[in-house]
Amino acid sequence: MDIRRARVATSLVFLLFGTALGVWTARIPTVKENLGLSDGRLTFALLAFAAGCILGMLALGRLTDRFGSSRVLIPAAILEGLLLIAPGFAGGLWTLSIALFAFGAAHGTLNIAMNANAIEVQRAWGRPIMSSFHATYSIGGFLGAITGSVFAHNGVGVGTTFLAVGVAVLVVAVWAARWLLPGAPAREAAVTGADAAEPAGRSLLLVFFGVLVLCTLVGEGAAADWSAVYLRDNLETTTGFAAYGYAAFSIMMTVGRLFGDRLVTALGPVLLVRLSGALAALGLGTALALDHPVAGVAGFGLLGIGLSCIAPQVFSAAGNLDPQRAGRALSLVVSIGYAGFLLGPILIGAAATVVGLPAALWIPVVLALFVAASAGAMRVPRAATRKAAV
Repeated sequence: MDIRRARVATSLVFLLFGTALGVWTARIPTVKENLGLSDGRLTFALLAFAAGCILGMLALGRLTDRFGSSRVLIPAAILEGLLLIAPGFAGGLWTLSIALFAFGAAHGTLNIAMNANAIEVQRAWGRPIMSSFHATYSIGGFLGAITGSVFAHNGVGVGTTFLAVGVAVLVVAVWAARWLLPGAPAREAAVTGADAAEPAGRSLLLVFFGVLVLCTLVGEGAAADWSAVYLRDNLETTTGFAAYGYAAFSIMMTVGRLFGDRLVTALGPVLLVRLSGALAALGLGTALALDHPVAGVAGFGLLGIGLSCIAPQVFSAAGNLDPQRAGRALSLVVSIGYAGFLLGPILIGAAATVVGLPAALWIPVVLALFVAASAGAMRVPRAATRKAAV
């Protein structure tokens, strides 16, 4: 098996994963307008997507261990393209919600399978490359958002947009399938008394890993939903300038992930996560203290580069605890973390109604400090290291 081709194939899956989500996000306003949905009714549809994602992560993601990552990844990637099309032709709230639930289930399953496959490729490669896969995902998000915006600007309908991108995703998925690293199913092994005591400890550690990812994704959700509001309303900038906050966050997150593999090689995952959390907290915290538009944009940029390398390293640590059950480990960690992206902006919004948005934005600062302080938990136990070498 050509490991270089396997790396390219897995990178393509991360790219199509980000592109599909990016184009859907870019066309949400048009879907809302076409179906005449209120904010509350749209929220119901978006929750259906989130529910589908969580189901795919928790339930279907475990199939990765049973059948091997590539055997789950390939059909999930194909379904990612096919099921993206349906929301574009939904005729009302219920059909949209059902279509988004199905798309979310495929999206969540693919999330687990592709990360499990990435860990296997990284193990075969012999050095850290996990951040590069997540950088490709970020680039895919940009590509999908730009594609959706260009189609919208030229008056192309939502259905046509999703059909074109869905077919492109399908083609890339089929192409990537030829080069993917085959994932071996988990071996059934007799459990000794010593081994039986390990899963409980691993489960607690995996839950804690999920909490670390949750803390990170609260920051991502805050930047996505509240950066422009903070710059426009609290720092009194123009709407155009306010958009620079999230742009800076996204660009710097991509840059951080492009260099993340070199950094983890030089520093090790524990020190990298510790420094990353500290940088994210220092960047946004300083910006909030300075209370200036330029500082605000710079602060969200530093938040982005600080958070960029944390999740990939946590996913690697989780998958390496027990390589035979990487899919199950990732399903738990990613599901808990995803709750941070969903609930984080809501938490900040609720806090903002009580103490104001500038004070509420200290929540991701505190959580980033918590991640920095907790980075030592990512040291893989010796027992797990021996298992990974088997």
